[in-house]
Amino acid sequence: MCIIYLIAILFSLTAEQCSSKLIEDSSQSFTERMHAGKTSFVYFGNHVNPTIKLFMEQLEMSADALEDYGISVVKVNCSKDAIPNYCTGEELMTKAYLFRGSEVLRSFDIDTVFDVNAIVSHVLFSVLFNEVRYVHTPAELLRVESTAKQNSDIVVGHIPVLGLPEHRALMETAFVYGTKYQFVQTTGSLVLKHMGVVDPSSSQARLWFLHCKGISRQSDPCPSTPMRKPLNTINIHTFLQLMEAPLVTEEVVDPSEVDVVHMHLGVPVLYLFSQPQTEHLDRATAQTLAMQLRGEVGVVLIHRNSPNVETPLKYNAAYRLPQEDVKYFTLKSTDDVVKLFKEELLQDHKLEEEEEDEEHWSDPDILDDEVSESVYRDRDLMLDLESVVELTSDTFQKTVTQDEITVVLFYFKWDAVCMAFIQSYIEVADALEGMNGVHLAAVNCGEYTDICSDQNVTSFPTVLIYQPMSAAQLYRGMLGTKSLHRFILLSLVSSPTHLSSSAEVMSFLEGDLYSKHVYLTPVRVLGLFSSTHDTGVTSFEEAARILRGETILGLFAHKDAEQWMEGLSVNLPALLVSRGPGVPHEVYSLPSSSPTDLASLIQRVKLDRFAELTVENLPWYLELGKPLLLLFIGKEDSTESTEALAEIKQPLSAGQLDFFLPCWIHLGRTPVGRSILEKYLGFVPPLPALVMSRLKTGGEVFLFPPERLLMAKNILQWIQDVENGQEQPAGKSRELVNRGV
Repeated sequence: MCIIYLIAILFSLTAEQCSSKLIEDSSQSFTERMHAGKTSFVYFGNHVNPTIKLFMEQLEMSADALEDYGISVVKVNCSKDAIPNYCTGEELMTKAYLFRGSEVLRSFDIDTVFDVNAIVSHVLFSVLFNEVRYVHTPAELLRVESTAKQNSDIVVGHIPVLGLPEHRALMETAFVYGTKYQFVQTTGSLVLKHMGVVDPSSSQARLWFLHCKGISRQSDPCPSTPMRKPLNTINIHTFLQLMEAPLVTEEVVDPSEVDVVHMHLGVPVLYLFSQPQTEHLDRATAQTLAMQLRGEVGVVLIHRNSPNVETPLKYNAAYRLPQEDVKYFTLKSTDDVVKLFKEELLQDHKLEEEEEDEEHWSDPDILDDEVSESVYRDRDLMLDLESVVELTSDTFQKTVTQDEITVVLFYFKWDAVCMAFIQSYIEVADALEGMNGVHLAAVNCGEYTDICSDQNVTSFPTVLIYQPMSAAQLYRGMLGTKSLHRFILLSLVSSPTHLSSSAEVMSFLEGDLYSKHVYLTPVRVLGLFSSTHDTGVTSFEEAARILRGETILGLFAHKDAEQWMEGLSVNLPALLVSRGPGVPHEVYSLPSSSPTDLASLIQRVKLDRFAELTVENLPWYLELGKPLLLLFIGKEDSTESTEALAEIKQPLSAGQLDFFLPCWIHLGRTPVGRSILEKYLGFVPPLPALVMSRLKTGGEVFLFPPERLLMAKNILQWIQDVENGQEQPAGKSRELVNRGV
């Protein structure tokens, strides 16, 4: 029966559903359901807003999953059928209820049951409340063990955050195997220490099997076996099957003829050969090894006194890995065997982790699961600090028009990304508290859908910057404290700054004007026009408004602007880019184009020609689509790093690297650079290290030979060899944009 239930569970996770199992009850059918005495998960609502729409999608998915457990998922439209006690009051639309007949087993805030995993896990935990014991301390667990001895084995699951896929996997398993084992759930670190976990602060979900059924004396502890694979339904099922398998299987045939359950479960098997004269000692050795490797390796003892065993006497052991042939060896000590399998298993686990890591960046569901942990952990967090004010329909319009700058966060309280970002938003608010003219606020779009609709907010979280007499500006930067803080401070600078003389132009370009913002951005971009009547001035001003908060822009529309073009091959209108005192200005022709295209052009020209890549600026540079010529350095002020940077600048200044995007990463300031190197090459070469990465044409990565000097002429020759196919790729690149965001 357990197997049939499990197959149904696994099939439901992968099979495509033909129709929704979500039931819509009328007043009459709801009453009939209550009288039938069955278990139902019911949501009451009266209209659909963006919050409810997303919740309803998850509710519909959970209906398919919970059907396997005989639990109906129901929605009641309160605008059609007003059910007494449930279709009224402030909690309408924000709560769901679990019924057994007419009895309410439990109610849930919808931000607690935020997706299908959370719904299924919480509902099953409530249904199994009397079967699954919840413990907080080691003493409580020991009491459960005392009761279980001689009666049943125990499955202990540590779930750091309820409502995530691991919680669902444990509850689904408990539903299937609950009559066979005593299931225990804990979330506390005290129990982790009791179970021998070295780092109890780890957020990893864990599972143990406590062998209590065979313990007769109350004073004897229940031996435990940890499950070392990720906690999901398939792995738990496999683990429990292994716990049911004999500790040692005895056979009288060669290893290749042995058929044990471990082979069908994809688990390695260890074969030990027994001699008649040492049979007792060999059996004890097999038992010892089996205890050490339990749950990971099956152990088979083969008796040589059988004529069916033809293995040469020089071998006393063998092993078989999944999908491989038997390998024979001579066993010298049990420690060597344990080490052999631990290394093999560790390597398999490492490969599995790498595969998961490779998929991590391309599968949004995995990202959602990870961020969902923060959503549950912070589900009761409210923006109640003085530095952030919750806006309502009555206060919104007045608030966004009363200050020089009003920053508004639009969020859903239950949304994972919103709750992950909200702490950064509060940190920015605290940092800016008391600053004149700046006001930070927030709107809960789950409660005030009218505001979010009026402001055309359709994705969450969204940050808009409001200034009097200006259209709201969308914050497009990273969802982090530093980036948002910098954006708000730059938004205080008028954009564009109108300059009226050549002296003001010089002050602007050299950084004397707005000198206090140099630490935010040393780059200043100046638009030069012959007159305020120039047709391009309006587009430039609009482009400056689009880029407000991202860079500092100046405008010099004056007859003296022509003087700034003397000796240059560019005519007005033009862009002049200053990267700080002592750095030669760069000049670019300014074509007649739309404000949006002009804003994109300004974004490109303000990028460094030889940039230090950081997590924050990486996406802007990758958008250029050029092959990367990337120098990794450990210490910027070391002789080797200084010389390497200088050698690359030589051909760069001569225009010999225009086809590439030359850049560098300081591993001290940007530690992710080390991970990038490891992903590129599989190892970290001696620094400084120069690599070429073709992101757009196959993803090949080429490493400048470490034995050659990093000199300009050698770099150019190496590039030529790569282009001619005379250099072999050292690895494959991966898309870095997602890793930077």
